[in-house]
Amino acid sequence: MSAASLKGVQKHYDKTSAEVQDYFDHLPALIKNFPCEVCIAYMFSRVERAQNMTLYCGVVKLHAAHTSVARSMIHRQHITRDSFARLFKTIFDKPIDGPVAKHIKFAETTRDKVVHGKVVSNADLRKSIVEILDYAESFNVFVCGIAHFKPFGDLRGFKGRATPLEKKTTRWLLKGLGFDIG
Repeated sequence: MSAASLKGVQKHYDKTSAEVQDYFDHLPALIKNFPCEVCIAYMFSRVERAQNMTLYCGVVKLHAAHTSVARSMIHRQHITRDSFARLFKTIFDKPIDGPVAKHIKFAETTRDKVVHGKVVSNADLRKSIVEILDYAESFNVFVCGIAHFKPFGDLRGFKGRATPLEKKTTRWLLKGLGFDIG
């Protein structure tokens, strides 16, 4: 979906779930006060945080990883788009759904152009903002269906009361899942 104006982008934001609105809570002010390139930078910062938290929550919830070891490993890991998809598939035993992944592809291309100083049309910038919002919504639904938490939302209590593995065991678990344990 695209938006013909910034008002259209704002309306699209207003129609998203409360979780997604809270997650991108600065977006309305950014839309109003800054160029769309700033919105793209902000939103991708938040997308990458949600993706990192998806991996973290997945190993903690589904594989009983020790939280401090898992947090440290995720923090140290260099995660690219390809490695995120690979790690997601390994952790959740399911690839990211095609329609979900489709939402982020156009926006990733726009982001790369913006970050590398290329000219991007306002229409493409607006479309990318809308696509990121749609990605957040669909990714939340997809992950919630697999693991019962929403990465673009409040993650308090995601783990439940499961007893975690010991730290040494967690390191081996994460190595087996494909993380660089250094």
